[in-house]
Amino acid sequence: MAHEVDGKKTDQNAPNMATKITHGGRRPEWTGAVVNPPVWRASTHLYENVAAQKSGVKSDSDTKFFYGRRGSPTQWALSDALTDMEAGAHGTLLFPSGVAAISCALMALLNPGDVLMMSDNAYDPSRAFANGTLKRMGIETRFYKPMDTQDVIAQMCGKTRVILLESPGSLTFEVQDVPAICAAAKERGIATILDNSWATSYFFPAIEKGVDISMLAGTKYIVGHSDVMMGSLTSTEKYWKKLRQTAREFGQIFSPDDAYLALRGLRTMAVRLDQHEKSALKIATWLEQQSRVIKVLHPALASCPGHEIWQRDFKGSSGLFSFILDGNEEQAEAFVDALSLFGIGYSWGGFESLALLTHPEKHRSATHWPKNGEAEQSGAVIRLHIGLEDIDDLIADLANAFKNMP
Repeated sequence: MAHEVDGKKTDQNAPNMATKITHGGRRPEWTGAVVNPPVWRASTHLYENVAAQKSGVKSDSDTKFFYGRRGSPTQWALSDALTDMEAGAHGTLLFPSGVAAISCALMALLNPGDVLMMSDNAYDPSRAFANGTLKRMGIETRFYKPMDTQDVIAQMCGKTRVILLESPGSLTFEVQDVPAICAAAKERGIATILDNSWATSYFFPAIEKGVDISMLAGTKYIVGHSDVMMGSLTSTEKYWKKLRQTAREFGQIFSPDDAYLALRGLRTMAVRLDQHEKSALKIATWLEQQSRVIKVLHPALASCPGHEIWQRDFKGSSGLFSFILDGNEEQAEAFVDALSLFGIGYSWGGFESLALLTHPEKHRSATHWPKNGEAEQSGAVIRLHIGLEDIDDLIADLANAFKNMP
């Protein structure tokens, strides 16, 4: 499902992001007299006559009824809203998960013999797809150092077709120089895909910064309520047709019921992200003062690698970050188990706080992340997502976990 647009308004009267989030996709022809687009559940779309059916085939439009896989106003409204949030975007495709979106983008742009470059701090399922399916197809993946822009440029070759960036990385939070990498890629005709799930376009306008395709795991901050799986690809016009055709050939479809819930979540994303940012920064700053914390990995902190680039390019920070605990695996497990307000779960972006003991060293190829106990690092990495609970209650919960840690 997708909707093509001419791009974001550039005049001085163009609405700001919070307004776009609130009003995007609410076309009168889709909403009627109500505020939200209704849930259009349909596999079969009927035509008035054969002539109308033939006309539908020729139009090839994603904003007109054709068949269930092309979607309905519920999906079109969400796609329209996400496109409107990215200056310079041509359209948005919806997927049943972030992994589905990434996989589709890579399949659309890569062929046997091509080279894919991937940030070494990328999401593990992205790495797994590259090392599994793409490798079997004869596509080589080269992992690059996320903090070394020159390393990225040096690895580009005549067979490089795509660069998959993730900034910041969702475990260790290194921030890449996305504009510089994208500029170098454009000079060489290489497509760039950014996993922008951490910041969303609310905090990082990906396409405006030079990215060709912005991917969101909408499961996180778009939905915001931990009840829907979702992915999206928002693209410039150059790569739109390839992405759309591949998604259609793979039969990708996003449920209208899920689209409705995602739209409902989207409307409050600005206020939620503002609160996530405020709470996470306060807790990250508090953690820096704790004796059992070796380092806090939060891009908005001056001590975090890539902070200068974050400060230059980002408009804010979300609720996800990590810290290195001064303790072994057993002590780290005891710390996480002692938390009462933080759930233990792999996702993030919802209203609830989460804590996860992670092992970045298992997901590295181009860089070395020391194991707990090695000379460079004597602690365990714990990732936190700070939800919408009271900040002081969350700090008290963390303090209690430190107190009860062996």
